[in-house]
Amino acid sequence: MATATLTIDLTALTNNWRALDAMTECETAAVVKADGYGLGADRVARSLANAGARTFFVAATEEAASLRQALGPGPVINIFSGHMSGDTDMISDLHLTPMLNSIDQMLRHVEALPDHPFGIQLDTGMNRLGMEPGEWAALRELAEPQNPTLVMSHLACADEPDHPMNAHQLESFLAMTEGMSTPKSLSATGGILLGKDYHFDMTRPGVGLYGGLPFEKAEPVAHVSIPVIQVRDVAQNESVGYGNTWIAERDSRIATVAAGYADGLIRAMGPNMNLFHGSTACPIVGRISMDMIGVDITHLGEDPRELDILTEDQTVDHLADAAGTIGYEILTSLGARYQRRYSS
Repeated sequence: MATATLTIDLTALTNNWRALDAMTECETAAVVKADGYGLGADRVARSLANAGARTFFVAATEEAASLRQALGPGPVINIFSGHMSGDTDMISDLHLTPMLNSIDQMLRHVEALPDHPFGIQLDTGMNRLGMEPGEWAALRELAEPQNPTLVMSHLACADEPDHPMNAHQLESFLAMTEGMSTPKSLSATGGILLGKDYHFDMTRPGVGLYGGLPFEKAEPVAHVSIPVIQVRDVAQNESVGYGNTWIAERDSRIATVAAGYADGLIRAMGPNMNLFHGSTACPIVGRISMDMIGVDITHLGEDPRELDILTEDQTVDHLADAAGTIGYEILTSLGARYQRRYSS
């Protein structure tokens, strides 16, 4: 086999959901957008539903339609992007719940589906999605009698607990929802960690479910092992890979493994990254190419059949730091070529 194996630990996933749920006294939903952060929304969502999750969030109606097929008729499936033009039939037929983001979406929804559930998304300062205070003030008298299922907003800086934006958005959310009996939601993973004031009636963890920061106690969920295609001896002063960027300082044993930036292993991470044989680190040499990576295994004393890049000790956030990005990007970039295995 010449493709890498991505193993998704569903027990770790559900343990993370339970741990985040235990931090609050409200309902804990689950965000499974972007194909469950790249790990397979169908398997991820079914495991979370079995663990007790009853409400799920996705980015788009098309994602919601696929999720409904996976979960069946019971759970609530909310759509962050709201009720877009052309979505009406899917929303109606599959019993999906759009989070309405504008006056136009509100009018589209109540005209096309007057008795169908919907939620409201408010913009409390992120300037991304949701109704701004003036827009919401003009619409609130129309929206409240329709009994929205949820009113929500999203924190911009929750991964920085001391950032003043958190308190500003909390204050704005409280002001915009004052007097409302509708269930409220402000927090994803980072907001849960900010404490009770941010929890309201529902939290919506995403990246923390999948083993990512800012949930430092999360169990790793994704593990990647890469097969070795070939092993060769490289003499001192010979180079490896494109551009001759790595020159052997001694006679070396170099393994070529079958993965690269086409598999989400970002080229920029190469100089700062290791692969592992058990607990032994093996540095990347040369540039990460589209399908292959060179690895120095001189010190191993044996030629391994495979090497690991996502492990218990080297998580998605370690890879993200090496590439100058965030764990979300690493997770959602894991390519389609991986052989996927689910463990539980």
